[in-house]
Amino acid sequence: MADPLDLAIVGAGPCGLAAAVAANEHSLTHAVFDRGCITESLTHYPYYMTFFSTAERLEIGGVPFTIPEAKPTRQQALAYYRRVVAHHGLVVRQYEEVTGIDRRPGGEFTLHTRVRGGRIRARAVVIATGGFGNPNRLDLEDGQPHDRVIHYYKEPYPFFDQDVIVVGGGNSAVEAALELYRNGVRVRMVHFLDVFDRGVKPWVRPDIDNRVASGEIPMHWGSRVARLGPGTATIAREDGAAPTAVQGDTGAATTGLGESATGPTDTAATTEVPCDWVLAMTGWRPDRTLLHSLGVHTDPVTGIPDHDRASMETNVPGVYIAGVIAAGFNANKIFIENGREHGGLIAAAVAGRQ
Repeated sequence: MADPLDLAIVGAGPCGLAAAVAANEHSLTHAVFDRGCITESLTHYPYYMTFFSTAERLEIGGVPFTIPEAKPTRQQALAYYRRVVAHHGLVVRQYEEVTGIDRRPGGEFTLHTRVRGGRIRARAVVIATGGFGNPNRLDLEDGQPHDRVIHYYKEPYPFFDQDVIVVGGGNSAVEAALELYRNGVRVRMVHFLDVFDRGVKPWVRPDIDNRVASGEIPMHWGSRVARLGPGTATIAREDGAAPTAVQGDTGAATTGLGESATGPTDTAATTEVPCDWVLAMTGWRPDRTLLHSLGVHTDPVTGIPDHDRASMETNVPGVYIAGVIAAGFNANKIFIENGREHGGLIAAAVAGRQ
């Protein structure tokens, strides 16, 4: 409990780091806290992922993101953001989760962390915890978590010669299903809608459409995974109707290796299929626990925290938001390229107030 920081930043993602750089530029004392490592969310991306944005649009802190290609890979981005931290000498306290924040009389804040019962005083707080705080979990009928359900996908090799269901219809689900299919995995897809999401990359869409049309990747439209049994999964139509014919299920589930496994079994409104793993590519939602504990209002329809867009200050004086958490339920509104601007607005507002 030394002298208070001018700015305590919760979240060491790109937007949290951009806020720390801006704090340096305004001569504000600061520290960044994260329950994991620097840019923790990027470490969960597939190993060979390439960003949709160009390197220039991912830059922060005036540090050039120079690579031979136009679009960086996950590995290049991880290295770049660590170079930003080193270049600016940012104070980042990794693996120090902030478990609670108290607002003290006079407007000062106390942050409580898991490291040695730490308590840190700050005059202002930035919540930049991103949009990956909690996964959108499957609504299984037993309501229990299952070790066979995975929300992160990195590479196909652990699933070789296994029966895998990919749940979802967006980019993550489509790209995972295609890579699994091409690496000896018996893969099928389940999506609650009757079409793929509009955001699927245009150069990927013909590939997945052809695989589904040919039956190489069986597709269950308008459906959900209802139950998991020993080595099986029960897929139910969302509308409760009888399951429609699924391309690729011609008596056996194709392995892609010239072999076959037990085929699906249909009942009145469900289909039971072989299943060793479920990859739930169903998206994530931000963790607003700290915001709500501080009294920050959130719109129940949009999920957007109440804030001033000119300063990113919430309805609670001294509490600011940065990055994807400001987008509410629509994480596609804010990315690194526009969320990185929040730090400058915040630092200018804090410096002006002090």
